[in-house]
Order: sequence, then structure tokens, then C-alpha cells
Amino acid sequence: QADIDRAGRYAGALYDERGRGMLATRGQKTIIGSDGKMAKSTLGDADALMNIIKKDGWNEYHIIARGNKIILKVNGRVTAEVQDNEKKNLELSGVLALQLHAGPPMKIEFKDIQMKRTKLQDRKKIVLVAGPRSHGYGAHEHNAGCILLAKLLNENVPGVYATVYQNGWPKDPTACDNADAVVAYCDGGGGHVVMKHLEEVDALAKKGIGIAMLHYGVEVPKGEPGNYMLGWTGGYFETFWSVNPHWKAEFKELPKHPITRGVKPFFMNDEWYYHMRFVEGMKNITPILTAIPPENTRRKGNDAHGANEHVRARKGMPEHVAWAYERADGGRGFGFTGGHWHWSWASNDFRKLVLNSMVWVAGADVPADGVQSKTPSIKELEANQDYEQSGNFDRGKIQKLIEQWNR
Repeated sequence: QADIDRAGRYAGALYDERGRGMLATRGQKTIIGSDGKMAKSTLGDADALMNIIKKDGWNEYHIIARGNKIILKVNGRVTAEVQDNEKKNLELSGVLALQLHAGPPMKIEFKDIQMKRTKLQDRKKIVLVAGPRSHGYGAHEHNAGCILLAKLLNENVPGVYATVYQNGWPKDPTACDNADAVVAYCDGGGGHVVMKHLEEVDALAKKGIGIAMLHYGVEVPKGEPGNYMLGWTGGYFETFWSVNPHWKAEFKELPKHPITRGVKPFFMNDEWYYHMRFVEGMKNITPILTAIPPENTRRKGNDAHGANEHVRARKGMPEHVAWAYERADGGRGFGFTGGHWHWSWASNDFRKLVLNSMVWVAGADVPADGVQSKTPSIKELEANQDYEQSGNFDRGKIQKLIEQWNR
């Protein structure tokens, strides 16, 4: 909390609200040790620094928060500095707010507010964009899924920092300015979260930022959006070409790739889209998950999502349902067509593969055994969902599935 007050008791000071209290008064530099002990030294005279503050005029307040260090400047002079080495209470993100303090009548004004995001110094930043609610309890749970995956990344991968924007594309225009990867888990087609931001996302990709699309997020309309997606991730769901059946996919062999590190062969009954539209010749694409769909997924007819002659012509042939893409500009892309059921995140290998993919697409090093994370409990999976559970929800059935997946 960067403070300012007329009396001068708190002006230019850094305060940890509902936490450790005063971290640095005006004119102080504080180094907080890993044990929480504070070593304080002097930056300048508190009274002299107070004299630079205009009590009845405009003041420029500059707050620099970079990694574990915060510097406060008022009218160009450093008033407080804190280096926080205490992992227990260190927060790398939080709410940006402008506050009028409780108490007697008072007035404070703000203007010309600017924010600049700088690249993280010691880790890669992954921005997860969760689409609005969609199918119902336990399905297409974009918000709950992104919150869970980001939590697991932050708890288990020191080299990355993941943050989530819920219910659509971030309203903050600076949200992706310092991103190393953007991951979209959302409904697709014309309602895809990127549809109103195609040029913006393309500019991110051209800067080398990784782009990943999960489940329905692999689908955008054919034409300009599809061409953009091909450039970002190397493949996408094209209507009247790809299909979206539910089926049990068995992944018996996995390629050697950072995304598959520590992942054992597994199976999952999911809505595995297949027969993607890929870049010509699969150039720079590594198939990650490949399986042969059963014949009941190649039904008769011709419609945008469920059936077409191109799919029927590939009877008995393997299909790629997840892939990695290395762009010519050095950036990376990833497509993953599973993820319809929220409960699938409790499959250790299913979950590890997606966590690995986010680390890889951000340009970070995937651990030799992949991203290790504890199997989420049903209670953890039920958290943050968009819908109330239905009356016939069977926790016992879900628990048995989890046990089968993780044998």
C-alpha cells in the first residue's frame, strides 16, 4: 500500500495492509529476510522528503514493483524501498486499487494514471484466458479449469508465474504486455475470446509469445481467423473438415518431446476433436497425442461439426488430437482438443501433459520428469465452477474414474 496523507505520518511509506504492517516509513530502506526479520537503513531525512510533497497541489506518485522489490517515488524522489525475501508472505500479484481512507470527511483526486508491465526477471509469465460459462456443471468449466491449472503451476514450477483472466478476454489492455505465453480455454467458433482481438494476438505471436488453445478453443471460423490460428498454433478445428465426437482415446505411445516428459501412456473418454486442419505438410509440427477413433465416430451425413466425407475416408487411420508447433519466428504453439469434462484434470498423466505444454509454450524448461502435482480431490475440482451441481451428481462415480485413470 503506497500511502499519502496530509499530516505526513504515512506519506511516501509502504504499508502491508492486514499483513505485516509498516514495511518502510518515509526515508527508509528495508530488506526482509527469509525468516521475516526486517533490516532497515536510511534513504533520506523523513522531514526533508515531506517538504517535496505539495499538500494542496498535484503530486506524481511512481510505484515500481519488480519481482520481490518495491520502490516508491514522490515527485521524482525515492521515499521508500523494500526488498522482500520472505516467501511465506511475498505476493507477486494483487489488486490495483485507488483508496479513500475510512474516517472523517476528506477529498483526494487521481488523474493521468499510467501502468507499464515489465518482463518478469526470474520466471516466465503465463496468461490463462478463461472463457465465459458454457455447458453446465462439470463441463467446459473454463474458469475453474484455468484457476486450478494456474494454481498447480505456481505451486510446482518455480520458473513460471501463471495468472488467470476470467470470463473472456482481459479488459486490461496491458494484461499480455509482459506475457511469455497466452493460453485460451474457452468456447470456440464465432464466440471465441480472440475473435475481437485477432490482430492483437497476432502481434503477440509475432513478438515470439507462445500461444496455446485448449479444447473448444482450437476452433475458429475458416478464413482470416483460421489463417491466424494456423500461424499461431499450426492447426485448428475447421468446420466441415474436423469433427467433435465423444470417444475413449487410448494413447499407447508418446513421442519424445519436452511436453511428454514424465507422462505415461494413458486413456481418457473425452470429446476428442480430430482431423484438424494443419499447416501444409505438418511443417514444424510434432504430434503429441495420437489415437485411432472408433468407427462410430465417423458417422454418415455432412454437417459443420459431426460428420463429413473427409473423415469417413480415413477409416481406421490414426488422428492427432494434441500437437506442438515451433514457429519460424522462434515462438511456440500448442493445440489440445481434450478437456470437455472438468473431472479429467484429476488424471495425473492427462493433467501433467497439459501443464508441461504450458511451461514449454512459454519457453521455460520442462522438468525432466514433467510438472509434478498432487491429484486434485473432488472437493478441489468442485471449487470455482460456474454452475450449481445437479441433483443426480454422483461423487462416487467420479472417484472410481479417478482411481481407474491413476492406477
